[in-house]
Amino acid sequence: METRDECLISTTESFTESLCPECLQRIPAQRVVQEDAVYMVKHCPEHGDYQTLLWRGSPQWESWLRPTIPTPPIECFTQVERGCPFDCGLCREHYKTTCTALLEITQRCNLNCRVCFANAGTELDEPSLAVIEGWYKKVLAASGPVNIQLSGGEPTLRDDLPEIVELGRGLGFNFIQLNTNGLRLAEDPVLVSRLKKAGLSSVFLQFDGTEDSIYQTIRGRKLLGLKAKAIENCAQQEMGVVLVPTLIPGINTHNIGGILKFALEKHPAVRGVHFQPVSYFGRILKEPLDSDRITLPEVIQAIEEQTDGLIKVGNLKPHNGRCSFSGNFIRQRDGSLKPIVNNSCCNGPERADELARKTRTFVARQWSGAETLKIQPLSTQPSNSWDNLIQQLKIYAFSISGMAFQDVWNLDIERLKNCCIHVVSPEGKLIPFCAYNLTDKFGHSIYRRER
Repeated sequence: METRDECLISTTESFTESLCPECLQRIPAQRVVQEDAVYMVKHCPEHGDYQTLLWRGSPQWESWLRPTIPTPPIECFTQVERGCPFDCGLCREHYKTTCTALLEITQRCNLNCRVCFANAGTELDEPSLAVIEGWYKKVLAASGPVNIQLSGGEPTLRDDLPEIVELGRGLGFNFIQLNTNGLRLAEDPVLVSRLKKAGLSSVFLQFDGTEDSIYQTIRGRKLLGLKAKAIENCAQQEMGVVLVPTLIPGINTHNIGGILKFALEKHPAVRGVHFQPVSYFGRILKEPLDSDRITLPEVIQAIEEQTDGLIKVGNLKPHNGRCSFSGNFIRQRDGSLKPIVNNSCCNGPERADELARKTRTFVARQWSGAETLKIQPLSTQPSNSWDNLIQQLKIYAFSISGMAFQDVWNLDIERLKNCCIHVVSPEGKLIPFCAYNLTDKFGHSIYRRER
């Protein structure tokens, strides 16, 4: 890694603010371009210099920006006193309304993974149904009936999970997704049936690879068979599943293509894959080297290379600026993927609330289950019929996406203000995901309760 002085003589992309990894004070930061890589360089007067990798490879950094016009939340629950990221709730300085509200309904877990945003399993207190109802109502007041993700810990450990889903649907939330490791869904098909009847829309399934050695390393157990059984049980209920790999260099980044091929084999029950490059907070407190990170362009390049060109780099576009990418496809009869072209990102700045609305609509449409049993097989309809087109869009759509969450080493406050994934805190405040989970190098958090 180059020294800070060497970075500063390179082309500077722009200035922003970040936090010191040791004292969590807000400090100036630069985004510095060096050949095909971009680094964040920052200096704390008390603790010294820090440099961390943001971007490496193609597509180029300057091409991967989706400008937005800020729109504040409908209702804010905190006043601006110390400034971002210390007044989250949301506050009036936040640029974007909620697209997904994440409710942590338990901290219990049936795994002890080496990678865990929430550092789950250390707290047994759980919110009551009345408290969860209050959370739902806070989300409605702040942002309206946005998408909901029930998370934890491991939310399937709550026997009243179907009642929590029913409660949200009754209050007007039309898309409720379960964030789960899938163990209980594999072992308890009755629970899957109850969740379907309660109105669960989608399962966000932890899925790190197609090799048991990967699970042994990351999760401490061989889990591939259980993951496959969970998908099978969800498919029987026509409940959509999204595979969610946490990508860790040297452990499963070689398996990106294998994950996609597995997902396509399980399609249309599996609606897509959502990649998450590892972030260094929660249970991972080490200061990351460049080799410890995989950046979004590297994920995109690996997708094309490891699928032998089935998915092209050019079909994956920025979704929420430099935080994420997405690509939408229709699976053809011969197994190929036809990209669904969307040029909306090329029409200039877009209102942040409109972009959040489009994100909510896409997720609800794409990640929900396809009711395949009620529609004729694709091969029985004329290829140019309107019914056939609607059928393809409903059943044969497949999405590929990725989200790079920020940690204390690469936190960009301008990016944080654009976040539309918000965690509902125990007090009922809406806090951007990266701020809520952020920890200093010693594991201390701004917002999570210390355990």
